[in-house]
Amino acid sequence: MSEKIKQTAGRDQLGEFAPLFAHLNDDVLFGEVWNDGAIDIKTRCIITVVSLMSSGITDSSLSYHLQNAKSHGVSKEEIASIITHCAMYAGWPKAWAVFRLAKDVWNEKGDELTDKDRYQNTLFFPIGEVNPYGKYFVGTSYLAPVSAEQVPVFNVTFEPGCRNNWHIHHAESGGGQILICVGGRGYYREWDKDPVELTPGKVVNIPAGVKHWHGAAPDSWFSHLAVEVPGEGCSAEWLEAVDDEEYSSLK
Repeated sequence: MSEKIKQTAGRDQLGEFAPLFAHLNDDVLFGEVWNDGAIDIKTRCIITVVSLMSSGITDSSLSYHLQNAKSHGVSKEEIASIITHCAMYAGWPKAWAVFRLAKDVWNEKGDELTDKDRYQNTLFFPIGEVNPYGKYFVGTSYLAPVSAEQVPVFNVTFEPGCRNNWHIHHAESGGGQILICVGGRGYYREWDKDPVELTPGKVVNIPAGVKHWHGAAPDSWFSHLAVEVPGEGCSAEWLEAVDDEEYSSLK
């Protein structure tokens, strides 16, 4: 027999003040709806988290349902992808608020054996594997898919001193890229413009046709989500490496 959900919070907190509400909460919502066997409990946990996030509810009730989701098999990688996907429809501020709660729930710390391991423990998103586009980078970078549906989203991580070559996102219409900084410290620079320091929470909008580069600061790991903007005839043109002297002048 599948696990049954049982809830007593309604009676514990409102049994005397609002007995009907307590009954509806404990016996109907959790007693009947949650235990309807049409879909599994893990799926119900995900639906509930998405519903609360979409409604802008980020209080203790969402913390409870995030913990419930974790207890019923939702992994850190899965909840990160769920929140990111929902952000496309519900909004980025809501996603940031939910991520702050989720980081406290999925707070496992792995064995800290290397600088990479220690940096991973500061991130919510996985670092992933060595970047298959490494020939266009100076230093080592890593790539982890976050969402492969609708709008592709990848977490790109740069070791200290790593940066990609100058490059251009081409498109006949639309296109370009959005960078959402999620860890460490890095830089973004457009051709003939001053470099911009990147820290968690900063967002960079890169239109198609703009020559640019981005990467880690010389003394810091750095990660950003790369969101590919839909367009027609999209392609990437990789160009020369960033001048070592120019890069070494960054603080």
